[in-house]
Amino acid sequence: MGPDRIPEDHVNPAPPVDPRHRPPRRRFLAVCATALSAFAGLLAGCASWFRAALPPPEPLACPPAGDDDAFDYIVVGSGAGGGPLAANLARAGFRVLLLEAGGDEEPYDYQVPAFHARASEDPRFAWNFYVRHYADEARQRRDDKYRPEHGGVLYPRAATLGGCTAHNAMILIYPQNSDWDGIAALTGDASWHSDNMRRYFERLERCEYADPQDPAARHGFRGWLTTNVADPLLVVGDLFVKRLVLGALRESRRRLSNPLLRAVRKLRSNFDPNDWRLLKDDVVGVCMTPMTTHEGRRVGSREYVRRVMQACPGKLVVRQHTLVTRILLDEDRRATGVECLAGAHLYRADPNAAPAAAGERLALGARREVILCAGAFNTPQLLMLSGIGPRDELARHGIPVKVDLPGVGENLQDRYEVSVVSRMRGDFSLVKGMKFRPPEAGEEPDPQFKEWLQGKGPYTTNGAVIAMLKRSTEDKPVPDLFLFGLLGYFNGYYPGYSRNIARGEDHFTWAVLKAHTHNRAGRVRLRSADPRDVPDIDFRYFDEGTPGGDDLEAVVDGVETVRRMADEAGDVVGEELYPGRHVTGKDALRQFIRDNAWGHHASCSCRMGPPDDPMAVVDSRFRVLRCRALRVVDASIFPRIPGFFIVSAVYMASEKAADVIIEDAGILPDSLRAHSAT
Repeated sequence: MGPDRIPEDHVNPAPPVDPRHRPPRRRFLAVCATALSAFAGLLAGCASWFRAALPPPEPLACPPAGDDDAFDYIVVGSGAGGGPLAANLARAGFRVLLLEAGGDEEPYDYQVPAFHARASEDPRFAWNFYVRHYADEARQRRDDKYRPEHGGVLYPRAATLGGCTAHNAMILIYPQNSDWDGIAALTGDASWHSDNMRRYFERLERCEYADPQDPAARHGFRGWLTTNVADPLLVVGDLFVKRLVLGALRESRRRLSNPLLRAVRKLRSNFDPNDWRLLKDDVVGVCMTPMTTHEGRRVGSREYVRRVMQACPGKLVVRQHTLVTRILLDEDRRATGVECLAGAHLYRADPNAAPAAAGERLALGARREVILCAGAFNTPQLLMLSGIGPRDELARHGIPVKVDLPGVGENLQDRYEVSVVSRMRGDFSLVKGMKFRPPEAGEEPDPQFKEWLQGKGPYTTNGAVIAMLKRSTEDKPVPDLFLFGLLGYFNGYYPGYSRNIARGEDHFTWAVLKAHTHNRAGRVRLRSADPRDVPDIDFRYFDEGTPGGDDLEAVVDGVETVRRMADEAGDVVGEELYPGRHVTGKDALRQFIRDNAWGHHASCSCRMGPPDDPMAVVDSRFRVLRCRALRVVDASIFPRIPGFFIVSAVYMASEKAADVIIEDAGILPDSLRAHSAT
């Protein structure tokens, strides 16, 4: 043991706050709030032990399959947008072809929540995009994650059944109500209003941690997507984690007015950021981190698709290893199908892509519509390859213009994220003996993997042990910072990053995520007319993008906040490794953030808008403008990036799209019938 390392039983009590900083009554209330918050947080995580039994999930019933082999709908992409949409259309009685460029491999990297970083680098289903944060090469090279040989920074995507829900961190945080209300106001479509959109969350969710007898929370309990929170005893059992959590609680109540009242209010909603009561009040402070898991295993689009395939044979057909290259349009600009290449590892983002592989060329038809759900990079690429996009960009690559839509590929947005990594003064007992990987052939599994096989232990989580919602400035209408603590060393995405996360048992990372970013200047452009090529992607960070805004100052505030949390944890923290306490003062922090920030929630590149918006790509019913029988349902449709984690908004938009498409087909779903009656 090094001279500055300490065993758990030698940890000193947490340092007291200087009493001169607060009047006696406020000190008393603050201490009460911290104690109540800590106790309430533990009770919140334990609530699932005492809740009433869940109602049975909604049965998967489908009309009988007919003799017709034709497909009503072709859905391109099986992620959070496409997978549930295809399943819901099949359940409504339509025959749906779901196209996925990858396969459906399901290694432990997919199944084990704690292995999500490994999943993002698993060559069996990884698509490695390399994106630019700056067009200026000198600025770009200041980022250690930049790889000149690839011309950008690694941006992991997934080509497999379920899309990026196969490798994400499974965090499901509900968007702010203002996100939905903003779309309703922009488009003039009241069905996007937040109160109506909550119906879709309730419809898709099967919450396994909240009380089904508490209607005020507005959780769903019969849906297809299970949600859970980490076992709170994992935190209680590790003294170092417990001290870090208490440090976060102290910082949380130190910055809040009426801390005791706020603690009582959050106790009522179990510290649940998806509780409707907290959402309506835009509450800040320490919160739980809901995840999409079931019995300790990852769940997402894939599981729903498979269940519907089994329940609706012949209605939902999944074709894997099929790379869509072009949308087929007739003379009236009506989408009639897609052209594609059949074969594995065809797209050049795939680390196993063969340079000369061509694939078998196919044309597949749809009677009703083609629906693109390929994500913020590939959907605009497919539109442009099909002659739908900015005229100058299409002409540059010799692509005949079918529809001049200048907004395709524009308005690309993302979060800003940075991290602060500390070395503890001892190892976390929670990860003692952990290998952070599945056992190799003939190898004895580590203790935590044995626990996971029984649905228990730290491998059932994504590694996040504490989280906090915060406003970077008091005048912000909604929280714009999500701060969360992770076991391990994480400082962004670069080849091999998933191995570095597990390089020791004494590292702790505070991640700072800036939501509702101001920058809307990112863009996706074609690299060539070859559909196997990856597009050019430039997010144009900070001052290189949209002028004005306070994104940079907000991230500075986030870094300063997590540093205070580390200080509040006391002598369990040994030293800050990244960026290091030598990076101090606002100017130094600003430069660190400009150089090293990253993102992982690309969106908004085919934005929704009203008819008079020259840069809109789709309308409020997901229809591509000036086309027929062509829609987009994925993260690219949002005018502004919603919430903290994009997947929840995409899942909800997918549920809404199913209702809209079914209604346009001449059937009125129950949820739309209920809305139209109000």
